Amino acid sequence: MIPSTQEATPSVIAVTNVMRRFRTKLALDDLSLEVTAGQVFGLVGANGAGKTTLIKHILGLYAPMHGTVRVFGRDPVTDPAAVLSRIGFLSEDRDLPLWMRVEELIRYSAAFYLKWDARYAESLRDQFQLDPRAYIKHLSRGELAKAGLLVALAHRPELLILDEPSSGLDPLVRREMLEAIVRTVADEGRTVFFSSHLLDEIERVSDRVAMMAQGRIVLQGELTEVLEAHHRLTLRFTQPLPTAPRLAGALNVYGGGLEWTAVCNGTLNELTAAARGLGAQVVAQESATLEEIFLARVGRAGAQAGSLETVP
Repeated sequence: MIPSTQEATPSVIAVTNVMRRFRTKLALDDLSLEVTAGQVFGLVGANGAGKTTLIKHILGLYAPMHGTVRVFGRDPVTDPAAVLSRIGFLSEDRDLPLWMRVEELIRYSAAFYLKWDARYAESLRDQFQLDPRAYIKHLSRGELAKAGLLVALAHRPELLILDEPSSGLDPLVRREMLEAIVRTVADEGRTVFFSSHLLDEIERVSDRVAMMAQGRIVLQGELTEVLEAHHRLTLRFTQPLPTAPRLAGALNVYGGGLEWTAVCNGTLNELTAAARGLGAQVVAQESATLEEIFLARVGRAGAQAGSLETVP
């Protein structure tokens, strides 16, 4: 088990035992998570795991069939004005008015937010190298994502919610956007909640992570604790084994013959002792990657039911 060292800081998002069903599909299954102020919280899962459905509950677009959702201590369904005015949101769809120019989009968006910072919006436009006279419909996919991020950031929201913010973007644009998000939001003590099926994004910027599969949270914790609690061990036996060894603490074991690899949860001392008890020599041990942890927890079939990617 991974110990929790989360401090008693204010809760920005509190999702408790939420259930949501669409006809025969159980999209959220007794799901609970908490995001505290100042965190960068990364939610990882294959496409179809339920990430977007969860975000729609946080935004108040869906009411839970069971359980509760609170954002800044309020119900986003019954008190949307008090909640949404404090949130910046960027969706995977980048649903922006295509007929506007960039400068018109900025003026239009400013009218919705009392705390809109025009100078900051202009600095973001310059940073993202967006032509103010360009039509939204003529922007590249990367430019469209940057325009959406500008609108989400310019009123300096207390909570920034990003649903697959880098989907379909090239690695350079992905990195630029992540750096902008962390620098302009998290470094100022505000909160970021973002979902992604790109494991490197989660690992690069998150303070806390949750892994989601088939509507459930299968693991959550501080990123450093999650990584430190999982190991990849290479075991060598004196005689070939016909089946995978049953190693205490192992989540996934693969290989064959004399040599097997195990992705494990536990302390190294306990794991190596368990390996010796099976008559194996630990010939290599390394920290498991977030991808290996996810696949071990969810199973490759579960990850491939949607789409899960890692990026070099």
